[in-house]
Amino acid sequence: MGGIGIWQLLIILVIVVLLFGTKRLKGIGTDLGGAIKGFKKAVTDSEQDADFEQKKQVEDTDTVNTADTVSTKTQSDVKEKS
Repeated sequence: MGGIGIWQLLIILVIVVLLFGTKRLKGIGTDLGGAIKGFKKAVTDSEQDADFEQKKQVEDTDTVNTADTVSTKTQSDVKEKS
């Protein structure tokens, strides 16, 4: 009373081929492959966009910190000269 065996799978495959035909199954396979390829590309693009945004935020933060340091030094130099 196990699961589905190899013979049951072969019978199901034969029935599917008889119902749809090999040309239609080939078309379905091509469409499915194209959809998977498009999905993978979209995921990769979104990850690259997220990495770009994260790097941009880090660079912006570094620029602000550098500007704060320069302005602080300038203010302290002005106080020492006074």
